[in-house]
Amino acid sequence: MSLSTPQPAPRPASITWPTRMLWGLALLVALISWRLLIDPMLIAPELSHHAVDRPLWFYLHIGFSPVALALLPLQFSKRIRTQRPQLHRWGGRLYAVSIAIGAAGGFTMALTSTQGPLAVSGFAVLDLAWIVTTGLAVAYARGRKFAQHRRWMIRSAALTLAAVTLRLYLPIGELTVGFETAYPLIAWLCWVPNLIFAEMLIHRQRRGAGLSG
Repeated sequence: MSLSTPQPAPRPASITWPTRMLWGLALLVALISWRLLIDPMLIAPELSHHAVDRPLWFYLHIGFSPVALALLPLQFSKRIRTQRPQLHRWGGRLYAVSIAIGAAGGFTMALTSTQGPLAVSGFAVLDLAWIVTTGLAVAYARGRKFAQHRRWMIRSAALTLAAVTLRLYLPIGELTVGFETAYPLIAWLCWVPNLIFAEMLIHRQRRGAGLSG
């Protein structure tokens, strides 16, 4: 009788450098955003009127939205999801609550933006889509429909990462066409391409898994 040699446990897939860079930027932007809690007028004068006119919504937005951004690497870690599921679940709850609060503050700020209707609509739609995608991700997780949960989390993450693309585009816009012209356009550009990329990623994953529809 022959004995089969025990096979070693599979090693977790290594994180690619673009993913490392993305998560690094997410953490960096979260830290930069929290600096606004110290002195918004000095750090981001273009947002300072919100701190004066509607401080509650302003501080809720800049206090809680970066929490969701900082949690993204944790929530998308396969190792944590498989080996520490309880940590993954509690991280997901904090992620969702942070988005609910941060998006409510952001939506109120968007509606009172002084940068014109294009900026108002861009950021308002972003905040609504942020809440909807995250809410659906939570609903599917609670219903133990994990494939759908992952797809909606990818969409939610794409919108969360609008905080990163916003800060990448702003200096480019200021140097090329000026802040007044760039800002309303960036209100849409910071998240619509992210969401398109998320849909392409989801489609590729579904095709790779042999799923249809």
